[in-house]
Amino acid sequence: MFGNRNDVPLDRDASSRFLPWLIAMMVYLATMSLVIALTMNKLANRWDQGLSSSLTIQVPSEPSVEKRSTLEQQLKTFIVKIESLDNVSQVELLNDTELNKLMEPWLGKDILLHDLPIPYLISIELDSSSAQTIDEIKLLLSQDIPSASVDDHQRWLGNLLGLTKIIQIIALLVVVLVGGAAALMVILVTRMGLAIHRQVVELFHHMGAHDSYIASRFQFHALKLSIVGGLSGLLLAGITVASFSSLLGQANSAILPTLTFTAGEWGLLLLMPLSASLIAMMTARLTVLRSLALMP
Repeated sequence: MFGNRNDVPLDRDASSRFLPWLIAMMVYLATMSLVIALTMNKLANRWDQGLSSSLTIQVPSEPSVEKRSTLEQQLKTFIVKIESLDNVSQVELLNDTELNKLMEPWLGKDILLHDLPIPYLISIELDSSSAQTIDEIKLLLSQDIPSASVDDHQRWLGNLLGLTKIIQIIALLVVVLVGGAAALMVILVTRMGLAIHRQVVELFHHMGAHDSYIASRFQFHALKLSIVGGLSGLLLAGITVASFSSLLGQANSAILPTLTFTAGEWGLLLLMPLSASLIAMMTARLTVLRSLALMP
């Protein structure tokens, strides 16, 4: 199948030089698009799991010391009530140190929170996302601290998840388009090979060679070249992924995605050069059979 002998001297064609490079480029683009789709899916799941089961309560600060003391007592009573709910796993009133960390990117280090109208922040973690639990918390809050507001992250989380879904769809669409472009490219290269070796093909055809035999010469030639190009494209994609993974690891940010994949996802990525090779082989075969059917 991959031997040097081929009754049609296709190894001397321009396709032998250009087709592997073109396939490598197609496999690289398709693999990177699939990596983007898988990464966006992981990132969306992480955001959904990390934020859909949490909410933050903001309580405006009072100007006087007496009112702040009264408000802090109300907050302690409110926290006790929240902790008694079934679906609540953790309730935390952020202290000055934690608020300093939150405000540091905007106000710098060593800020004095007592001199600023910084609201009280209560972080609540739920065992599971539950609209009923959120409604109960909002009801208790309206009774105990009417001036407070609840941020359940749903609005901007929904926008982020919608954006990741759009990116996934675009990335998968690119994979499909690259596959179609690869098939079209193989058709053009195969027709070029048929035109170059038309006399040889016609000779075999008139000598009674089966169309499937002649087509097999072209399909195995396309398969051999596409395997070389596909593996090259996959190797280049692997180097790119490893480079980006190293950069993202140095960033160490919870917002950024991580380029880590399961065994099944790695298997899906490894299927890209195989898929490209099969597309090239079947496209070359069908193109030759169609052309031979038109010969007298």
